[in-house]
Amino acid sequence: MKYNLVDLHIEKNLPVPHTSQVLQPEALSELAQRAIDDLLREGESKNTLASYRSALRYWAGWYGLRYGGPIQLPVSVPCVLQFIVDHAERTTDKGLVSELPPDIDKALVNGGYKAKLGPMAHNTLIHRLAVLSKAHQLRQVKNPCQDVDVRELLSRTRKAYAKRGALGQKKDAITKDPLQALLATCDDSLRGQRDRALLLFAWASGGRRRSEVAGADMQFLRRVGPTDFIYTLLHSKTNQSGTDQPENNKPIVGAAGEALDAWLDVTGIITGPIFRRIRKGDQLGEGLSPAAVRTIVKERCALAGIEGDFSAHSLRSGFVTEAGRQNVPLGETMAMTGHQSVNSVLGYFRAAASLSNGAARLLDKDADKG
Repeated sequence: MKYNLVDLHIEKNLPVPHTSQVLQPEALSELAQRAIDDLLREGESKNTLASYRSALRYWAGWYGLRYGGPIQLPVSVPCVLQFIVDHAERTTDKGLVSELPPDIDKALVNGGYKAKLGPMAHNTLIHRLAVLSKAHQLRQVKNPCQDVDVRELLSRTRKAYAKRGALGQKKDAITKDPLQALLATCDDSLRGQRDRALLLFAWASGGRRRSEVAGADMQFLRRVGPTDFIYTLLHSKTNQSGTDQPENNKPIVGAAGEALDAWLDVTGIITGPIFRRIRKGDQLGEGLSPAAVRTIVKERCALAGIEGDFSAHSLRSGFVTEAGRQNVPLGETMAMTGHQSVNSVLGYFRAAASLSNGAARLLDKDADKG
């Protein structure tokens, strides 16, 4: 029998729920709200949750010291404007200054709310405000961060930082030659074999993020040849919903496949995390953390003696930059990296091509003619 919406209320065979199970359609039950909170928390990355907690803790500390009481939402627009001028430097006849009182700055450091005295980086300021904005959005209260005065001040602040070259700079890229220098520091010890496999896995599979390397698990690794593998990256920053798509499959072949095969052979790993801590006596421990991946990259850079400001992200930017140098088609590069924005990848491509730009050698061409 076919029903329409008007007919549904006359269905007589529906089971009668217990009184305690009857819900009000206009409001969520307490249990449903807890379930929603749990799902939101589980669906967020650990790094993101940690950064949110740190930002909100800082807001609470700053607000308590500045206004003498606990922070409550919604926060007022004047409060957000005060936060900006407290933490953003401006140019005066006395040099760069900000409005955060020194005693409050010191109290924030002593309380563990910040690592060191002085104004925070521009990117950190923007992140703190973004987290506050998100908190208002989730509570469904008026958001002061969307106020026209706040947005205008942030826009002008960014321009001021840009004019004096104070915006954060990207980490240096580990392209093919620096990568080879890092690999040369990896001996045949257990730690050396792990680091060689890790560096090549991260770089050659498209420049994996440190969280993706730390989260690499044997259940997603498939051997397709003697030393060739396919790693299925089901979840990433650009595919947080875990959508099944062909570009999720990352080839680990050539030198990267050989290094991974050697690591798995010497350790006998068949389940669980691929890359793990190595304890005393060459005993394998738990899987690496994202912070440990960053430490490995920085330590290998130091051992190799290569100059520059490097981090784990340098493997990702280095892969994209090297792909641009070798004229790899943009689509193929993006399929490996997982980038969704063409502009993000083009930035690396253009940087890689800048030295070979013919317009940069016009004087050389004149000299050749002479």
